[in-house]
Amino acid sequence: MPLAGKGMLLTSMNVDAADEADFNRWYDREHLEERVAIEGFLEARRYVAHAANPKYLCLYSTETLAVLDSPAYRARLANPTDWSRQTMARFKDMLRVVARITISKGTGRGAALGLVRLRPTADNAGAWRDALHEKLAPEKLEGIVSMHLLEGEPELSGATPEIPAVRNAGARDWYVLIDGTQVSAVSTAIAERFTGPAAAPFPPPVSVGTYCLMWDLAKSDIASD
Repeated sequence: MPLAGKGMLLTSMNVDAADEADFNRWYDREHLEERVAIEGFLEARRYVAHAANPKYLCLYSTETLAVLDSPAYRARLANPTDWSRQTMARFKDMLRVVARITISKGTGRGAALGLVRLRPTADNAGAWRDALHEKLAPEKLEGIVSMHLLEGEPELSGATPEIPAVRNAGARDWYVLIDGTQVSAVSTAIAERFTGPAAAPFPPPVSVGTYCLMWDLAKSDIASD
């Protein structure tokens, strides 16, 4: 099936090596479950870079875009745990993008993820979206199971009082997600669809990267009281 829901929060960051063990423990033992438990959140996926920067990436799917501006989510942002406050203060090079899922094709999630960052303008957005409907066809690419387009919402993206993201960096950008069975398949898909002459009608991407899935968490995985 395509991606669940219509909204997505994309976060990526680096962290100093000295803080990395605690950073991963926080994500794995507190943060993902805390976020997925919020009303309207559906799932979260954690990735580590294979060939990408920043090193860590997380995707949170929500029922609607409005969930990412809801009272429940804002209350959680305004009241972080002590562990969250300490960990988030150590984030480096953080990107925080609230996005609308506008294209989602294929079935399931892959062990590898390609991330292609595009920068449209108001004049070309419609034509780009039409072209991406053709490019995001996973059935034509070996080892690719699903492909998706996220369109950044600048009013909701960027830093919060507790999250030191670069304010609005990439907030108007689009992000193509390529889910595949292995990194080599994802890398080939990026090369065949988004680099060199094959990139047309798009200019070279702002950035591309490949990531490996660490783990994922769905709402149904959380034990109910």
